[in-house]
Amino acid sequence: MIPIGDDNSDRHLTPMVNYILIAINILVFIFFQGMGSNLDFTYAFSTVPAEILRGEDIATNGLQPTPVPVYLTLITAMFMHGGWAHLGGNMLFLWVFGDNIENRMGHARYLAFYLLCGIIASLSHVFISGANSENSLIPSLGASGAISGVMGGYMLLFPSRKVRVFMGRGVGEVPAFVALGIWIVFQVISGMGMLGGSEGGGGVAYAAHIGGFVAGLLLVKLFDRGANKRSVLKT
Repeated sequence: MIPIGDDNSDRHLTPMVNYILIAINILVFIFFQGMGSNLDFTYAFSTVPAEILRGEDIATNGLQPTPVPVYLTLITAMFMHGGWAHLGGNMLFLWVFGDNIENRMGHARYLAFYLLCGIIASLSHVFISGANSENSLIPSLGASGAISGVMGGYMLLFPSRKVRVFMGRGVGEVPAFVALGIWIVFQVISGMGMLGGSEGGGGVAYAAHIGGFVAGLLLVKLFDRGANKRSVLKT
């Protein structure tokens, strides 16, 4: 099942931040990553666990010099992808679910929530990878961790909301918790975007996704402004 839409009948805010996040991800992949061909840029701005843990740039094993402080790669890696399928899958889920979260939080709160969940997800990946010297030098990238945070927030705020999904033989509706379960499975399979399009280190990406999802569950109430309450004149 592939989510293609949800109930937006209560949305009153144009999700400009969500649109901008999607646009940035697409533009970075096309113009900076060269649709996957510019490996120098990709390796330079991806998150390398060993670099984060040591606090220093590592230019070895094919890694490129990072022209920004290595800690900033926790953010830059969030806007890069390992291929069209990786980009398309992430952006589809962000398009379907992100607008509802932005509607509840407002623009600035949603942006902060998104970035914070992504950073926590990447740190989960970093610390798990740090236990394996081989995996600690494998760059990672992708918006999956941040979007997992959005999914966690959506699960808590809208567990029963109807989501339209493509089910092979047609389009149907399922509760949000079913669609989000599929999202988690999809992310575990496709991974966080390890370079080369493959999972590495058995369960490392899974830890990153769980980190983002749990962060979303725990943080959403701190950023939530509550449902919009419009005044109504009773006659």
